[in-house]
Parts: sequence; structure tokens; C-alpha cells
Amino acid sequence: MDIKPVEFDLPEHGSPEISCKPSQAWARVPAQPSTAEKSALKAEIKALLKARDAVLVAHYYVDAELQDLAEETGGCVSDSLEMARFGRESAHQNLVVAGVRFMGETSKILNPEKRVFMPDLDATCSLDLGCPADEFAAFCDQHPDRTVVVYANTSAAVKARADWMVTSSIALDIVGHLHAQGQKILWAPDRHLGQYIQRQTGADMMLWQGSCLVHDEFKAEELKMLKAQHPDALVLVHPESPQAVVELADVVGSTTQLIRATQTPGVNTFIVATDNGILHKMRQFAPDKMLIEAPTAGNSATCKSCAHCPWMAMNGLVNLRDVLKTGFDSGQGEVHVEPALGRQAYRCIDRMLDFAKTHGISGPRGQGRLEQAHQGVGPA
Repeated sequence: MDIKPVEFDLPEHGSPEISCKPSQAWARVPAQPSTAEKSALKAEIKALLKARDAVLVAHYYVDAELQDLAEETGGCVSDSLEMARFGRESAHQNLVVAGVRFMGETSKILNPEKRVFMPDLDATCSLDLGCPADEFAAFCDQHPDRTVVVYANTSAAVKARADWMVTSSIALDIVGHLHAQGQKILWAPDRHLGQYIQRQTGADMMLWQGSCLVHDEFKAEELKMLKAQHPDALVLVHPESPQAVVELADVVGSTTQLIRATQTPGVNTFIVATDNGILHKMRQFAPDKMLIEAPTAGNSATCKSCAHCPWMAMNGLVNLRDVLKTGFDSGQGEVHVEPALGRQAYRCIDRMLDFAKTHGISGPRGQGRLEQAHQGVGPA
């Protein structure tokens, strides 16, 4: 495989406790097979999934062919938590996760009795990389009066240190609930999402200063110019984007919420500020609509991602076939979470699921079965 260097800068911050420094990550770009090779690979993958009693779960941001293959073989395409929930509900004994490392870990945490594999274990996330577990634990220890709330885009070790885990679709509800109880929040890792939640809820939040490599690159000034060219377009923005971009949005929401927004009646054009891998699913849901990528380039650009996560791009047909063919016997590509750590990390996820069930918030399905994932593990 070719090696593509991907540099990203962990932003400066006012708090001396966190040592975010410029870092460099490496993303392997999978070989691109020919059309004929793709057809043969897909047939082989389908046969291997059946032979391995495995199901493929894919994120909205991975290659369109992997998304289609997941659905064609009885798997799912969704956000990170729904991927893990789907795996829990599946009768298959093995899971193959096409996404990034924290997604594979979350699947293993919620499905400890199953084997979980990924096409490339080195597929990571700038938010995960930018929040080392030891530094985060030390930061939490310095602020014991705060309730620790972490985003799903974190390692199992960071989740194990948290009181709550949230996804972007439920974060406002949970932080708003905690704020109403008078609790002060320590939030990690995405500062843009944290600032958005802080503005919306008025909560007292101390923010870890991480950012998403993709969403941090969207440009407000260039977006204004694009809006002027398409005055009838609705702007759809993921809240991991900078505040100036979020303020230009007509809809701010999670990946699933943005996909649903493309079905807004009477609107034919949408400007989309999130990873462009989502456009495949949007086109399926709204085939007659015009979808325009929000700008990551222009006068203010330093484009490091061009609206696509380099680590999501590490998932391909070849390495998916390889992990199914040899990984199950050799252990290559298998996700491991130390059992005690997994039980501890499960607690903050379980709190979120219980909150969603109690408050009638749609999304966490299969709750009854999730409660059986780690017998005897209650709220954090």
C-alpha cells in the first residue's frame, strides 16, 4: 500500500494542563482495484462473510462501495453507536467494522462476547489522537468537582475515565439535563462541538481543546460566497465545525440528522459541511436534490483533509477481503479491549442509553439486549 502523510495541528488553548502539540499521523491509502477486480472482490467478500458467520457494519464516511456492500449482505451503514448497537442485535458471532479505531473499540465494548475485526487497525481519528488517555486522566483529576462527559470519538481508555459518553445527536439533551441539575461539565475532546453545546445550553463547561481534522477545515468566508451563489440552498453543518461556520447553518446536526434534512420539502439544493462520504447516503435518500460540498479551500485555506477523513479512506475492498480471509485465523485486524477496561468504559455508554430510554429520545434501539452486554455493570 502507498503511504500518505497527513499532518494536523492540535490547536492552542488557554489551559496549561493540556499538552496539545503539533502532531503527524500516517494514513495508508488502499490500492484501487480495477472494475473487474472489484466485482471479483465483492463476490469473494460476500462468500467469506457467510463462511465466517460475520456481518459488515460501515460508517457513513467510508467508501460508497463498502456502504453498499454492507447493506447488500445484511449489515448496516450508520453512525458509530448505531453500528455497535446493530452488532449487538445481530445473530452473527463476528463483526467487521469499516470505520476508524474508536468505532471498532465501541463495538467490542458493547459486544464483548463477539470477535470484532477491522480492515486496518491503524485507521484512527484526530479527536482520538488528540486526547491521550493519560493526559486526559490527569486533567480530570485536577478538576474533581466536574462531571466528565466525553464524545464517542475517543478511545476505550478515555471512556473508562468518563461519567457520560454522548453522540452528537443526544449531547444537547444530556448536557442540558446535567446543567439543570447544577452540575459543572468537563468536556472532551472536540472544542467546536463543546462550544456549540455550551452556547445552546448555557452550561458551565471546561473544554478539552481537540478538533476534527475534517470539520475544522470548513471556511466561513468561502461558505458565505457559496451561499450567495445559491441563495435558495439550505446549509447543513455538523457541529464539529468552527463556530463561524455553524452560525451560517440552516440545520446543525449529527450525520443521521443531516441526511434526513435533505428530504426537507420544497428545498432542492443543499450545501453540506461534513465529511463528503455522507453524500452517497444523501443521494440515495434524496436522489433528485443538488448536493454541494461546503468549501475547505479558498483564500483562508490550509486544506489538510479536503472534506474527507484520510483514516476513513484506509478502508477498502482489498483489506476487507484480506481480514476476512486470513485475519480470523491469524488474529490480524482483530480489535481487543482489555475486559476490565471494557467494563469500565461500558458504564458511561450505558448511562447514555438509559437516559435516552428514560426520556423517550429516539435512537437507542435494542436497549433490552444492550443491558445484557456486561452483567452487573450499573451506572458510573
